[in-house]
Amino acid sequence: MNPRQACLACLEREPVALLEAALWIAAEHDRQVEPAACLAALRNVQGQISASLPMLPLSELAQPLLRQLNALGFQQDEYHPIRPHAALLDKVLQRRRGQPLALAIITLELAQRLSIPLEGVAFPGHFLLRVPGADHLLDPCGGRRLYTNDCRELLARQFGPQMPLTAEHLRSASAKQMLQRLSRNLRQLHISNDNHLAALVDAERVMQLGPVQVSDYMTRATLYQRLDCPHAERFDLEHALLLTEDPVQRLKLSERIAKLPSAKRSIH
Repeated sequence: MNPRQACLACLEREPVALLEAALWIAAEHDRQVEPAACLAALRNVQGQISASLPMLPLSELAQPLLRQLNALGFQQDEYHPIRPHAALLDKVLQRRRGQPLALAIITLELAQRLSIPLEGVAFPGHFLLRVPGADHLLDPCGGRRLYTNDCRELLARQFGPQMPLTAEHLRSASAKQMLQRLSRNLRQLHISNDNHLAALVDAERVMQLGPVQVSDYMTRATLYQRLDCPHAERFDLEHALLLTEDPVQRLKLSERIAKLPSAKRSIH
């Protein structure tokens, strides 16, 4: 079983092995990564946190869990420009620094081991966590509580004041959605670091993990362009053209497709 197959197999388990799946994603980029060893090493962190948690009902332990993780050094990676290891879970476990989604995946793994109810929230630009039924969200980078106005402010910082907060922004994220978002993050980080082959691996995984967007086809098409694969580029541009309803985007896609070499067709 190769790393991609192992990653997908983790999604078929009950409960889903989210952190292990994310570690298999890391193993796609570095065959020396051993997910089982990484998971075993986390037991030490689990023991330290378990011994320090207050005597409270399980439903009230999510924020103390996050605070204990923060105290142990698990914090947002503030290095700029951000590098791929901020989203590769083996590196995040080693360095204790990562993107909010990577920290959330580690937190969700520990919460599951400790029977603490917790779920991921697909907030745009900054992944969040929530205790089911709570009136607030939790920042995986330290455990700060976020109420509705806090979420509006966070959204405005990420995208500007013109973007309104909607119920869609506060929806729970499934394990597959989290892995797809992680793959998109890695794809962008590898592109930013000029590693187009690694980005293509992530782009293909994005396609495999669930419903895709026009931007996913366009991003992969641009990777194929940079890797001088015009026929693969055409395939993705044509699919983007089928999906988009934006007339300006349709025109630009049509013009770009017209400049590509014609697809070879066999005559029988």
